[in-house]
Formats: sequence, structure tokens, C-alpha cells
Amino acid sequence: MEDIAGTTRDIVIIGSGPAGLTAALYAARADLSPLVLEGPEPGGQLTTTTDVENFPGYPEGVLGPKMMDDFRNQATRFGADCRWGTVTAIDFKKRPYKLIIDDETEVFARALIVSTGAAAKWLGLESEQRLRGYGVTACATCDGAFFRDQHVVVIGGGDSAMEEATFLTRFASKVTIIHRRNEFRASKIMQKRVLEHPKIEVIWNGTLSEVLGDKIVEGVTVRNVESGEETTLGDVTGVFLAIGHKPNTDLFRGVLDMDEAGYIKTKGKTTYTNMPGIFACGDAQDKEYRQAVTAAGTGCMAAIDAERWLGEQK
Repeated sequence: MEDIAGTTRDIVIIGSGPAGLTAALYAARADLSPLVLEGPEPGGQLTTTTDVENFPGYPEGVLGPKMMDDFRNQATRFGADCRWGTVTAIDFKKRPYKLIIDDETEVFARALIVSTGAAAKWLGLESEQRLRGYGVTACATCDGAFFRDQHVVVIGGGDSAMEEATFLTRFASKVTIIHRRNEFRASKIMQKRVLEHPKIEVIWNGTLSEVLGDKIVEGVTVRNVESGEETTLGDVTGVFLAIGHKPNTDLFRGVLDMDEAGYIKTKGKTTYTNMPGIFACGDAQDKEYRQAVTAAGTGCMAAIDAERWLGEQK
């Protein structure tokens, strides 16, 4: 990154998922020559997704990595500068903000768009990671329709798990919730809805110990936390993790206003944060929807907000 070391950009975008690359597209078309620092996972969570069928403009569906390549190509066509690299430190004391990339390269930003996303929490099983995108997922809204008339399991016991399980009953023939305790943490109304649903069964005091299958999910092994006994469900084809998400916002903790989970707070219906010239979009800011299309929408908003703010400064 020697050629950008010490340079000052009107807009630097941290993150390269749907939010960051949409922000880059809009900023580039406004002749702001944005610098996009792609982070440790260029393209964001969608690069670990196989088929995407719910993003407008792809009537036949598209592979997640291909879609993010399309986003990047469109942004760079108009002048966005997309670079490998992770922002490891930021000096928030004065503007333009100084960013340190990969602990060594300094660049400066008059305006900063934070689109660092969020990461689903995983159990850490080797088989779970190996089959991510091949039957293992953390998004029922994204992938539920692929499991029509099939048996799927949902891991978790909070409101998110109840929502995922209820949503999946629209497609799956059977939904089994695996929960490590003997009662849910979810709200009473959500529990009632799940426990009374004819398609949903619950395995209490259970943990997922193995996802079975070489190339796709072909079953799961569940361990009882009290007895240690293991049971195999051999007809399961989908595993939905619903044990929470963590926004990738540690770099901004103590500087940007956040909620208790670490999601960045923005002002009203804008992407303005509490710091001048810093804007937040995508899953780093949105804990409600977490969809590619909504992330892209807030990326557009952030670029427009940043453009207007820069105009006011001049």
C-alpha cells in the first residue's frame, strides 16, 4: 500500500459487503474517489453463502461470491479504489481522521463510512465450518426456501431461535429446536407460538456435537448435556444457527455511541453517528433486518449523508 501511504481521501469506507460497496458506488459516482478497505473478509458474509435468490436483479439466483464481485466491479468502474487491508487503529482526536492499515500504513479520511458488518456466532465445530453454505447457515430468511419439505434443526433458545424456527415452518416438513437448557430464554409469547406449533419439536438439554455429511448436510449428532448420551438424526438436511450475532465494531468502542450489544447508534433516520464525519451502515448498525438488500440501502444512505456533510464543510 505504499502508493496510498500518507494520502488524504474525501471518503474512506471500512468494509466491503453490500453496504460498503454500495456506499462506494454512490460515492464514486459523486466524484469523491472513495477508498474501500476490504477488511479480513472481502465481500462480507455473502462470500460464505452459496445461492442468493432474494436480491433484486438476479431472477435466476446468484452465488454469493459472484454477487459481491459484481458489486465491486460496478463500484470500481466509477472510480472506487478497493484495497485489501484491515484497519487496525484510528486516531479520532482530530480531522481528517488518521487510519492505520495492517499496523503500518497511514491514510487520512475527511469522512469515514463504517460498514464493518456483523458475524454470526458459531459453535466452533469443524464439521459446522466445513459445511457452511452447504446446509449449515445462520439465516433462515436467506436460506429457508431451499429446505422445502425437509427436516431442519435450529440451534438456540432465545427470541431469534424462536423466530427462525417459526419462519422455517413455512417451508420445512419438520423443525427440531436443539437447546442446551430445559427451558427457553425467549419471551413467553414467542415460546408459546413455538411450543404449540405442530411442525416444531424440541430437544431439551441438548447440544449439537457433529454435523454429518461430506459435501452437504446429511444428519446431525446431538449430545445430552446431562447424561452424555448421543443421538443421531439421520434425516436432517439443514442446520440453522440462531445463537446470536456480534457486530464487528470493537475498533470504535468507547468512541461511537453503541447499544449494549455493540451495534452503532445513528441519528434518527440517517447514518450520522455521534462523531462528526463518521457514518455507519449495514449490519454494524442494523440488528433488526440483517439482509443484503437492506444493508445496500443503508450504504446508499451513508454515501449521500457523507457527500452532503463534506459539502457543508467546504
